Amino acid sequence: MAGLPQRTCAEGLALRWGPGWLDSGSPEVPSRADQLLVQLQAEVPWRQESITLFGRTHPLPRLTCWVADAGCLYTYSGLLNQPEPWTPALEALREQLGALLGWRFNSLLLNRYRHGGERMGWHADDEPELEASAPIASLSLGATRSFRLKPKRPERIAQAPISLELGHGDLLVMDPPTQRHWLHALPARLKVKEERINLTFRVVSG
Repeated sequence: MAGLPQRTCAEGLALRWGPGWLDSGSPEVPSRADQLLVQLQAEVPWRQESITLFGRTHPLPRLTCWVADAGCLYTYSGLLNQPEPWTPALEALREQLGALLGWRFNSLLLNRYRHGGERMGWHADDEPELEASAPIASLSLGATRSFRLKPKRPERIAQAPISLELGHGDLLVMDPPTQRHWLHALPARLKVKEERINLTFRVVSG
């Protein structure tokens, strides 16, 4: 597996990006990224949660799963996530990322976008449960999608939105203080027909 050669820095923003970090293999031999994508599609207990906004209930435009150590609860968009256990494949990936980044990740949020119409709106991963001094490691599998970032307060950080094209096996690390100052999103891309799975490794404090 490759390192993280590309860095993006702006005021309040610190990213490390490793295109093809999870090996791409060859046409004759399925890559680890290919194998992991198939495993996750089959093995993860995917759920489609719903949220209530202004008195109306809406299904989230993606499937999700929360994998974590016992007792690592996580709430976002009003949803309390109970942890599923680590699979051997996810445990091995967690150990490799821990060795690379110097953190022991105790939790993982998986998002499955079944086609380009499924998306994630603007947000920051800044919930109080998350350790603010820890990085968030985001691994992409499947279809290439645009990952966008913009300042939370553009009147303080005069920076145009940033867009990265994240592809199969790419690793993006969002280092502190990114979540404090920046929002990120995965916009819909209706021409994309293939699915994408994103794994974000986190540290829940306490």
